[in-house]
Amino acid sequence: MKKIFLLLFSLSFTYFLCQKVELKKVTDSSQLFKGEIAGNPITIQLSFDGIIDCNQYQHFVKGWYYYDKYKKKIPLIGIYDLANLHLYNFGNQQDKNSKILHKKITSLQSLEKIDSLMTPLKPKETLIFKGDYSKTKEVVGNIVIGDKNYSSKLYTKDSRIYRFNNYLILPNNKKINTYDFINPIGGNKLISYTSDKSGNRVLLYFEEVSNFNFCGMCGASDGEKGYRVLYFTNDWNFKNYDDFMIESCIENIYDTTSTRAKESKVIKFNIKKTSSSPAYILTVDIKNASVTKSR
Repeated sequence: MKKIFLLLFSLSFTYFLCQKVELKKVTDSSQLFKGEIAGNPITIQLSFDGIIDCNQYQHFVKGWYYYDKYKKKIPLIGIYDLANLHLYNFGNQQDKNSKILHKKITSLQSLEKIDSLMTPLKPKETLIFKGDYSKTKEVVGNIVIGDKNYSSKLYTKDSRIYRFNNYLILPNNKKINTYDFINPIGGNKLISYTSDKSGNRVLLYFEEVSNFNFCGMCGASDGEKGYRVLYFTNDWNFKNYDDFMIESCIENIYDTTSTRAKESKVIKFNIKKTSSSPAYILTVDIKNASVTKSR
């Protein structure tokens, strides 16, 4: 009987270890895209090269592209603008015109005129891709070489260069990125996880900027703080998630107070009344990876 007990304990302990959940943060500042120009396969590599004005969704990029058949790199400079890409090759004037680009594009107003500003510099090649953060499988565009215009596309639905990836490593060899289904801002921290009859839950704490556009409302504020509960099936397929704010510039949630008994795994946050919602209490149960809201 003792041997059976030890065997069962060993098996359950091994299973528990296999159920481990981890969160890994990886910040990308460059991307490699596959695509085509006039049906010819191409590869494009672009790197973040500084923010325009104060909007992180609009920034300079630099890199190269080549036709996969020849693999001769053609240098590129340009702009990432709210999912759109404006890319230019100036031949032997590439370095010189890169400096001019940075000097001329100093605000969102000048960014709107980028194509007309670049025309006098006589780019040898102009590549423009139009994105919209949609669920489509491709970002379409065109390339102008001399006086000829060719259709082009990137085999991706996401043309963003700068990405804050938060990878959740799950049991059963599964992995998800909160960047893909929550928001692209990141800032998550793993607190706990648990399993019961309803499935699996993961509790995250997050701190993130209120607005990626530092010039906009709540720009550059780090006042978005709270907890997220991610819900999974018993075999760790993602279902949905809930956000619970404890501080927010956008929702005017400030001066939150919290209480926690000594050695307790439960934290209570008193959220004060705002112009749009009454006061309420958030109860964060770390052991059970749950958050409940009550009056």
